[in-house]
Amino acid sequence: MSRFSPSPVGGPGAGSRRCPWGAPNTTSISCSLADVMSEQLAKELQLEEENAAFPEVVAVAEGPFITGENIDTSSDLMLAQMLQMEFDREYDAQLRREEKKINGDSKVSISFENYRKVHPYDSDSSEDEVDWQDTRHDPYRADKPTTTPRKGFIGKGKDITTKHDEVVCGRKNTARMENFAPEFQVGDGIGMDLKLSNQVFNALKQHAYSEERRSARLHEKKEHSTAEKAVDPKTRLLLYKMVNAGMLETITGCISTGKESVVFHAYGGKSATEDKVIPPECAIKVFKTTLNEFKNRDKYIKDDYRFKDRFSKLNPRKIIRMWAEKEMHNLTRMQNAGIPCPQVVILKKHVLVMSFIGQDQVPAPKLKDVTLSSEDMKKAYYQILNMMQQLYKECNLVHADLSEYNMLWHDGKVWLIDVSQSVEPTHPHGLEFLFRDCRNVSQFFQKGGVAEALNERELFNAVSGLNITADNEVDFQAEIEALEKMNEDHVQNHGKKLSMFSNDGDPPIYDE
Repeated sequence: MSRFSPSPVGGPGAGSRRCPWGAPNTTSISCSLADVMSEQLAKELQLEEENAAFPEVVAVAEGPFITGENIDTSSDLMLAQMLQMEFDREYDAQLRREEKKINGDSKVSISFENYRKVHPYDSDSSEDEVDWQDTRHDPYRADKPTTTPRKGFIGKGKDITTKHDEVVCGRKNTARMENFAPEFQVGDGIGMDLKLSNQVFNALKQHAYSEERRSARLHEKKEHSTAEKAVDPKTRLLLYKMVNAGMLETITGCISTGKESVVFHAYGGKSATEDKVIPPECAIKVFKTTLNEFKNRDKYIKDDYRFKDRFSKLNPRKIIRMWAEKEMHNLTRMQNAGIPCPQVVILKKHVLVMSFIGQDQVPAPKLKDVTLSSEDMKKAYYQILNMMQQLYKECNLVHADLSEYNMLWHDGKVWLIDVSQSVEPTHPHGLEFLFRDCRNVSQFFQKGGVAEALNERELFNAVSGLNITADNEVDFQAEIEALEKMNEDHVQNHGKKLSMFSNDGDPPIYDE
């Protein structure tokens, strides 16, 4: 028997069972007109209908993040979260208004979806919106070109496309550019459907590889060379050893930078030997281990007979050490002759420690930066003239870079610095360097108002004692070059010992 078959009329249980197709028994509730017009009754009836129709929605709507009935408002954290949620809602609504205002009826629209602050439990965005970050397919990213099958062609007959097709190869080359180094900017060639020929791609590939190797070389060179206001690891280790040995108390900082070196200030410590006294303040001259900024320094050392046999253009670090050693020997000669100059403390490879010309970490000003009275200017000129003569005759040296930039004014007198490029007068270009020094000194003091200042030719004769008589500068320099050539020939014929100065006079070649 079917489960819905009705029972016999008048049979047992007819009164207790109800026919499903029968009319429902409606019970009318009597109410007065005042109850019908009551707003409270209307709200209760509406709430009952909503609860019957949407029980789950009402449960979510009555959650603690929407209503404040079940929230402990004494918690500052909960209040802060509620305020932040309300602020995020207003912010997202403002973004939607901006989108609608900007897009309008345009077919191309922009979206601020990435800038919204929707909480995971409070998402006002419609279900139709798609979060592109959560999808596997990004519609804004162009598809990579499809590869040709193993057989090497696609299609049949006239529509056949081989792997050598120009368009296919061009797109493949564009996609392969993504394998270049990150430093090589290739742009969005795939998105623009760019087609690169094999020739262009190979050229770009070669350029990318060369740039990568070049950047690696530059990085390695920077790690192993001194730079401006910085030292490489090897130099830093030398300075640490000096401090740990007690030779230096502390290194305060950089006081000067130049094309060939960086100078640091340091406080002196205790010497390991009693006969050597370390000054209270020291200057640490670190010679740069790169030849980029001073490429012509080799001409000052390769023709210097003291270092000619040891010169090697193939090893820059050895050249720098020789350059530092050269300055140490030149300063020692000047100090023995009584010329005001820094006192050498110690030399470690390319780091030269000297006495500090100045006071309380403040270096003495250069002659070009100090304002002297006419009397002090005249005094400084005669002092420099005397030092140039001492340097030439007693020290057997030519400064080779003497100017107001390499002379300091301290304690009422002039101090000479930076003598690493100084050479002996028998150098193939020694007299040219001397004439250049005389020109710099003469021009500076003549501009400074020293009436007694000699011109460059008179100053050259006064320092060297050669008494070259020439009416103009061209003939004067021609005679200087002739003397240098004559001296070079004598050196080549008789050896370097004959070219050295005697203890009490000028070189023998000039006495002829």
